Amino acid sequence: MIRGGGLRLPLPLASLLLTALLVPSLVSCAQEGDFGRPAKSAWNGLVETTGTIAARERGLMVSASPLTDDEETLRDRAWRFLMPAQGRAAFEDVLANLTRVRALPTSWRPDDLPAYHDGLLGEGFRSPTSRYRRLSEDATADGRLIPSFTAIAARVFEADAMRLRALPLAKSLDEWDMRQAAMRVAENRCLVAWVRLETGLRVARYRYALEHFLVEMPGREAVPAEQALAFLEGRRRLLDPLLPPETAERCGLADAAAVALAPPVVAKY
Repeated sequence: MIRGGGLRLPLPLASLLLTALLVPSLVSCAQEGDFGRPAKSAWNGLVETTGTIAARERGLMVSASPLTDDEETLRDRAWRFLMPAQGRAAFEDVLANLTRVRALPTSWRPDDLPAYHDGLLGEGFRSPTSRYRRLSEDATADGRLIPSFTAIAARVFEADAMRLRALPLAKSLDEWDMRQAAMRVAENRCLVAWVRLETGLRVARYRYALEHFLVEMPGREAVPAEQALAFLEGRRRLLDPLLPPETAERCGLADAAAVALAPPVVAKY
């Protein structure tokens, strides 16, 4: 409980109220660094701390143990996939950032398939060619990042297995130490499960945009866009063997129907 002036608030509610007060004044401070990683800033440090507190109060797996270098890298590389592919407003970007660090539950953000399509048509629309090109570039960039994320996730999971094997052999560990280790393992797996879920939803948003572009402004530019989307869909499957399919549900992530990857909609000319 947080006390002040006779007011007693449950910590989850207090955390969300504090977040609501801070967002308007700090909305411009949420920054993205090189290679899609979060920039080092007071804002990003603040929301990381708030997210840990709020997640712990909601019963999610949060460990107080220090992060390994690979765990730090895994969180940096998850940044791109957990932030919106096409942010329509700075406020929405900040809310997505708060969701990423778990200051807000993942269920606050409904699945909005048209968002990417609508954003591309609304941001200074110049020509159909430029919109198809943007879609191709975004899908290709996402696909290129997946193998490195998959590789670092595999290394983290290997280290987690070593961590768990060491637990019964370490005589000096108490119950708290063992709980921290178990929570870190769960935390790592839930992060990867979240990235896998969001990547599938991102593929669906790109597919939605491409299918609508074909009806709204058909043209040969759709062919490379379809090829880029096929490339991303192929790379997305690299995430599947990392974890069992039901991991996202076990982690308490927002309920989301399995993304059905539609067959290619562009015929070869």
